[in-house]
Amino acid sequence: VQLAESGGGLVQPGGSLRLSCAVSGSTDGFYIVGWYRQAPGQRREQVAGITEDGHTHYADAVKGRFTASRDNDRNMVFLEMSNVKPDDTAVYYCNEPQAAANDIWGRGTQVTVSS
Repeated sequence: VQLAESGGGLVQPGGSLRLSCAVSGSTDGFYIVGWYRQAPGQRREQVAGITEDGHTHYADAVKGRFTASRDNDRNMVFLEMSNVKPDDTAVYYCNEPQAAANDIWGRGTQVTVSS
């Protein structure tokens, strides 16, 4: 399974942004995807996850502001970010758990929250 992130950019505090994750390879819809972020000088952290059947979980820092969703027909996973804060500035990655555990990552997409 290969994943590629897109949709990052510059957004003002309090604004919204939607990140996309295109999934390719042999999936048949059976894959778990996590959303992670890494801010400058910080360790990479998981902020959200979504299971094959759409169950989600979130880190406390983003709970109530970020929403993960998926479209299995299009092999796409999304992260809707709302009411963003400067602390949300980071490179965002989507990944599946095994690759994350093996420290295999894509290029990510930069999100910058600034006025």
